[in-house]
This record gives sequence, C-alpha cells and structure tokens, in this order.
Amino acid sequence: MQQATVFDYIVVGAGSAGAVVASRLSESGAFRVLLLEAGSHGSDFFWSRVPVGVSKMIDDPQVNWCYRSEPDEGSGGRQIEVPRGKMLGGSSSINGMVFIRGQAQDYDHWAQLGNRGWSYQDVLPIFKRMERYDSGSDEYRGRGGILRVTDTPRHKVPLLEMIIEAANNIGLPFNPDQNGQSQEGIGMSQVTIARGRRQSTAFCYLDPARGRKNLLIEQSAMAEALVLDGKRCVGVRYTVNGSPREARARREVIVCGGAINSPSCWNSPE
Repeated sequence: MQQATVFDYIVVGAGSAGAVVASRLSESGAFRVLLLEAGSHGSDFFWSRVPVGVSKMIDDPQVNWCYRSEPDEGSGGRQIEVPRGKMLGGSSSINGMVFIRGQAQDYDHWAQLGNRGWSYQDVLPIFKRMERYDSGSDEYRGRGGILRVTDTPRHKVPLLEMIIEAANNIGLPFNPDQNGQSQEGIGMSQVTIARGRRQSTAFCYLDPARGRKNLLIEQSAMAEALVLDGKRCVGVRYTVNGSPREARARREVIVCGGAINSPSCWNSPE
C-alpha cells in the first residue's frame, strides 16, 4: 500500500450531494479536497448527457449499482429495481430529472422535533440559492443558482389533458409551480434539463471545478474502510482498479455515498 496522502477534506462519493460538497469546499482555494467516486464515467457519458438516455441507464452496471429490493409481502413477493448512480453526479446523472422540493410540512416537523435550522423557512434560502428558474415568485424561487431548472413543455398530450381535467373536476386545482408558495394541486413537472441537456451535479458543480489545483477527483475508487482514531474518523482506505490506497484528512471525512452506500460504509470501519 502507498503511503497515505493527506488532505484537509475527503468526500466519499461524487453523487448528488458529494459533487456539491466537494465543489463548495474547494471553492475558496484554502483547502485541499479529495473526492472519491467508485464509478468510472462522468458528465461526458453519452446517455447521461441526453435526457432520453434515462431508459438506457436503468440497468447498465457501468453507471448503475443495479440494486434490487428484497422480496416481501407488500410487493407480492417481487424484487423491485432500486437504481442508484455509479458515476460522477451519482443518481442525478441517471434519474428521471424531475425537480420537486420536499413537503414544507416535513421540514417544519423536523424542526419541531428539535432539529434547529431545518424548518422550511430555514432551508428555503438554500433551495433558492442552488437553482436558476425563470418563472414563479421571487419569494420562493431562485434566479442565479448553478442548477438550471425548467418547465416540462406542455404539449397537447390528450391523456395528460384528461388527467388534469379529471383532477380539476374533483377539486384539485391546476398548480403551475409546485415548488412555489403552494405544493397542492396538479401540474406538469419541472425538470433539471436545459437546452436539451441533463443538469446533473457532475455537469453543474464538478465540471467547472475540475481546473482547481486543490481538488483531486479519483474515479474507479472503491471505499473499503474508514480509518478511526478512537471515535474520530481520520481517513479512508480505498482501492483504485484493485490497487490499495489510503488518504488522511486533517479536518473531516464526509461520507456521501447515498441512502444505500453511506450506511454500508459506516458499517465496516477499521
């Protein structure tokens, strides 16, 4: 094993969260940041660039972990596909690109449980700062962010028109902006697509940061274990194409492996 290299921050996973975290941490130039990604592809992967390519990546092990759920009674004994991105941008590079915020009531409930800083009014400025959306209310929508958000073109699709009309008939109002003041009603989805291209976090956050000398992005880097000093995580052991490596962090190790891979990483510390 090579001698451990030392960084200020190590980010494990370059997905929807990790790409943003690494970009922001390296922005000032004051800190050395290592970003580890198990996948080998980035925003230049053809099917990720093209929105229609989502159907090509649903079962492609090059860019998808291809997880499946355990069979249970609720699914009729079936295993359900659980796609998770395995490339720069993570699941933001393979998903359906629908852009919708969490329910305001959920954030407020978290705050009521004692989680300061998590009410909807607390997180709303973050939502606004991240996005660039050209419509809706200035009170709720961001104009100058990195993530480009657009409306789904309202082509006259007879089935969709009938669904919206039926919803109106039972009292559900048409809502042109479900990320605005009200989240109730029926409407067309907003999407992370601009000028015919997917707006993944790899494209929006990592590609502009690639030239920074203080940011090292390692792909085909499989995290094997967290290195602990007592109860403090001080580093990561990982392999790149089978070659063992180790990196240490002066400040923090930030695990951004996603809802499935982050817990598995913590379950096998050394």
